[in-house]
Amino acid sequence: MFGVVRVRARRPFPWAVVLAVALGGALGSVARYGVSLWVGRGGAGFPWGTLAVNVVGCLIIGAVTVLLEEFGNPHRLVRPFVGVGVLGGFTTFSTYVADVGDLLAAQRPVQATVYLFGTVALGVVSVVCGAVSVRALAGRAASRARGGERS
Repeated sequence: MFGVVRVRARRPFPWAVVLAVALGGALGSVARYGVSLWVGRGGAGFPWGTLAVNVVGCLIIGAVTVLLEEFGNPHRLVRPFVGVGVLGGFTTFSTYVADVGDLLAAQRPVQATVYLFGTVALGVVSVVCGAVSVRALAGRAASRARGGERS
């Protein structure tokens, strides 16, 4: 009739992880802001800066994921710092959605649609390119280390 009561032990709060994400996010956000100043909005108000950071961020995410998962044994804080923090702060898909709304409000439905679907397509292609590039470079380095390629 009376079951066993299980008391769940509390895990300590992961302050180190939170700090790693916060520091990485600060760096990524500053980098994104710098790119937006450098690239600007471009002609006809098209959000080139947002497109650039999202595509570059996706490329880096693909490369870093392969580096960390397949070729490294990183410290436990590297993934939260780089993946969630730096790259999460650098990429800005919330601004991307706001930019689509701005293009629609400016009566530019074709640009809004191209930007909406083009950003996602370029992002996916960029992740794949980043991952494939790192694997190719790692394969080349391994081949050279084995003496397979002569310069």
